[in-house]
Amino acid sequence: MRIGKQDAPFTAICTSDAHSITVRGRDLTGEIIGNTDFTSYFWLLVTGQAPTDTQKFFANAVLCAIAEHGLVPSVVAARMTYAAAPEAFHGAVAAGLLGCGSVVLGSAEVAGRFLAQVVESGEPAAEVKALREQKKAIPGFGHPQHSDGDPRANLLLRLAAEHGIEGPHIGALKAIQAALPDAIGRSLPINVNGAIPAVMLDVGFPLAALKGISLLARTASLIGHLQEETQRPIGFIMSGAAAAAISYDGA
Repeated sequence: MRIGKQDAPFTAICTSDAHSITVRGRDLTGEIIGNTDFTSYFWLLVTGQAPTDTQKFFANAVLCAIAEHGLVPSVVAARMTYAAAPEAFHGAVAAGLLGCGSVVLGSAEVAGRFLAQVVESGEPAAEVKALREQKKAIPGFGHPQHSDGDPRANLLLRLAAEHGIEGPHIGALKAIQAALPDAIGRSLPINVNGAIPAVMLDVGFPLAALKGISLLARTASLIGHLQEETQRPIGFIMSGAAAAAISYDGA
């Protein structure tokens, strides 16, 4: 049974023969291994082009910004999974990544799509008002801990200004922030998941791959947490704490 579009049976990412491996038009052993850092390789894999120095700088910056923030849900899920299944390190990493969604970690993608929409419409106040009418949060704004301003976002935006890469998406982010008091009755700080897509889109990273930034960065963090879990396990401590914190109110 034929399902979906099937008229373009091609890939431009990788091929190999008995003597060589070619990735994005480059010889893996002759041009990439030992000559290319991983961030540049990631950019090449995703876009097909090697990054400029500025693009690599900001890719490194945002990967560091989003990788780690303590015992967040993805980390808790991974460590508790490893505690229950220590033979499945890969499964524990996967458990942590599966929760990358619209509220935590994957919210950079949601904010990026909203910024792109604002850039297209040129009506930040109207776009914010439309979200509020639907009782939806404003993506990229507010933080439960950093209520006075997310230090990661502040730094990324300051670096963007210093490197002269402020473009339409950072402009849209600032326009949305300026529209918030009239639209929702109060101001909100820009969070890291607002700054990341604004910066990455303005330096030329594709919108469709934005979630990959969060996934790649958090994978590194999860591996670190799981390595610690092998030596200083807290997975069952967190499980016990959850059971103690939640009271039964059923029949």
